[in-house]
Amino acid sequence: MADSISSLPIDDSTSSSTASTGQRRAHGYRDILKSTALIGSATAINIGIGIIRTKAMAMLLGPAGYGVMGTFGQITDLARTVAQLGINSSGVRQIADAVASNDQRHIARTVHVLRFVSIACALIGAAGLAIFAKPIAALTFGSADHASAMWWLALAVFFGLITGGQGALLQGMRRIPEMAKLAVIGGLMGLVIGVPLVYFYGSTGIAPSLTASAACLALASWWYTRRIKLDRPAMKLVEILKESGTLFKLGLAFLVSGFLMQGAAYVVRIVILQHDGADAAGFYQAAWTLGGLYAGVVLQALGTDFYPRLVGVAHSNEECNRTINEQAQISLLLAIPGLVATISLAPLVITLFYSEAFHASVEILRWICIGMALRVFIYPVGYLVVARNKQVLFFLMDAAWCVANVLLTWWLVDWIGTMGAGLAYAASYGLHALLVYFAARKLSDFQWSRSTFRTACYGASTVTVAFFAVEILPPIWAYIVAIGVTMLCSIVSLRSLLELVSPQRQTGALRYLLKLGKVIS
Repeated sequence: MADSISSLPIDDSTSSSTASTGQRRAHGYRDILKSTALIGSATAINIGIGIIRTKAMAMLLGPAGYGVMGTFGQITDLARTVAQLGINSSGVRQIADAVASNDQRHIARTVHVLRFVSIACALIGAAGLAIFAKPIAALTFGSADHASAMWWLALAVFFGLITGGQGALLQGMRRIPEMAKLAVIGGLMGLVIGVPLVYFYGSTGIAPSLTASAACLALASWWYTRRIKLDRPAMKLVEILKESGTLFKLGLAFLVSGFLMQGAAYVVRIVILQHDGADAAGFYQAAWTLGGLYAGVVLQALGTDFYPRLVGVAHSNEECNRTINEQAQISLLLAIPGLVATISLAPLVITLFYSEAFHASVEILRWICIGMALRVFIYPVGYLVVARNKQVLFFLMDAAWCVANVLLTWWLVDWIGTMGAGLAYAASYGLHALLVYFAARKLSDFQWSRSTFRTACYGASTVTVAFFAVEILPPIWAYIVAIGVTMLCSIVSLRSLLELVSPQRQTGALRYLLKLGKVIS
């Protein structure tokens, strides 16, 4: 296997590629790796923090309590998505577009309007959740016993929306170091504030812990954005409201899409809660958290750096397609080893992060990892629709995924139990990948480069071998094969990533690792 894919990054689709094209590609790969390294480092720290926090929460709350915590988090995310009206995502695009124009007055006006709208949405969102606390609690849990928790979550929504507005500013300006620091701060707040509150107050401390963490993160986001020096524009309220219309118009598609995505996740949890109970919801939440832990490194880099970068070249089909192929290849090479390792060692990972009481999460986790692999692969392509501002198409694609995910979950959970939710997640992303690809073909005549296609085949083969090894073979042979595949794909991914950096820009350490990878593979 190593011999056949040892040259994954080398795109030989044309033998007449010019030196300037090669240099541009190498530069693009370096930019991707640099931003991914920054976000990845922050996420790696968060993984370490998350291991401690997740383990503590699981031990303190048990499967049922952990399921309630996950449901609280989903309610908060859903309320925040509705209240922000899509302005965070549209704000990123508007700021990135203003920065590309190099017009300081345009940038200042866009930032000022974004801040004003973020505060207004935060107030409205918090008030809305507080007012409808009892009906939401009754709909979710079958009674209004958790209504007081909804009031705490209303404050978490307020602080979350403030953070979202500040984060859009940092992201639109591609302030990657500050975004990475915020990610670490968010993880730390969840640990040093959330765990003690749950320890002393039990399940009643879950909602206050989410609120306190959100408040600290909002304060940190304000601290970083205040360093961005912009002249305050003289704008009247009428002008602000007029400028806000652009944000809301663009944000409408993001709002509807975000509502559908969060709503689908919320419905999935309700289906599991009502069909199999709170313990099953805890098992699913545990698998969901772990499945997205490693892939989250890549997906975070996509949202943080790739999106504003793609907006900057959205006018050119050639540049869009090149940028997407580069990002998809890097994303797969980074994500596959971790996902294969999670599939191979799922029982150990579940026990390490939670406890043996969560063993029922193992099968769910493996299917979610397959879905995450498909998600990592197709997400760079999906951003093309956003960058081109095709709002209706963007909505239709996400709506199709949500409908497929909910219907498949409802059917499969009723048929095979909670594991069906994991299988539904993987199957819905398989359907989504096909839809997104054909949409991209329509928009920019998109096609995969030969090197990206080979990388996708490599990823699919390693994930498939690992999955079926642990499902079919006797335990001892399953682990031998799966661990062997994990080590092999880690070596191949490392070598491929190193070869994407031009030799002139490689440090001594990189050259040594590249030679080592060649010897091993």
